[in-house]
Amino acid sequence: MTVTSAPSTVISARNLQLTLAGKVLLDNFSIDIKAGEITALLGPNGAGKSTLLKILCGEIEPESGQVAFFDRDINSWQRSELACHLGILPQHSSLSFAFTCKEVVELGTMPLCLSRQEIDHITTKTMCDTDVLHLAQRLYPTLSGGEKQRIHFARVLTQLSQAHNKCILMLDEPTSALDLAHQHKTLQMAQIMAAKGAAVIIVLHDLNLAAQYAQRMVIIQHGKIQADGSPWQALTPLIIHNIYGWHVSVYPHPVHGYPYLLS
Repeated sequence: MTVTSAPSTVISARNLQLTLAGKVLLDNFSIDIKAGEITALLGPNGAGKSTLLKILCGEIEPESGQVAFFDRDINSWQRSELACHLGILPQHSSLSFAFTCKEVVELGTMPLCLSRQEIDHITTKTMCDTDVLHLAQRLYPTLSGGEKQRIHFARVLTQLSQAHNKCILMLDEPTSALDLAHQHKTLQMAQIMAAKGAAVIIVLHDLNLAAQYAQRMVIIQHGKIQADGSPWQALTPLIIHNIYGWHVSVYPHPVHGYPYLLS
């Protein structure tokens, strides 16, 4: 990927509407996602964060509204073409076949034009980056939940290895099954992708992790954006109490200066 000189709109969503089982999940919802930054989607359980991600990537259709990638309507993209630019790590990945971990990561090369040597090189690199190279010959079903999550992250990074300056990375609760070190390593990799020009969208529940790694916080509730800004703008005690119904104190991190929430 090449570094972009200035943030540009990569994803544009306009007037999204979706109701499921009588509940309004998205209510005339509009958002732009920029290249070169991490956008954290935040909000209470059931706020519509994962649903928004599924609409943005085309997994589900909204009742109304439009989504465009790089100024092209999402429906005008061939799926094989889009797969070279859009990588998605869902909350849960169902895979029960007895593939080795390396074979699972190699699934990310399916939309790419690579030689066998190039596949080996890229998958080795992404497995090193996600700290799973030592699992290469393990059978995937034997892994723990956190190990599986990291294997799929390596697969997604492999898939985006040829995205160049048109790269979108969507992560839905990528740290939910990870230990402390791997939570930070995963989000550091997301930072690296953004620094190279990718548009990165992450659904998170840990507000302190979001504040540490994301440049933009988008807090959703009742199908609408309730706060949208930098960590210091969005993560105020008043906003947190209004959204989550919980009192917090917010302090600057003693080393890095980002807002740190204490209950």
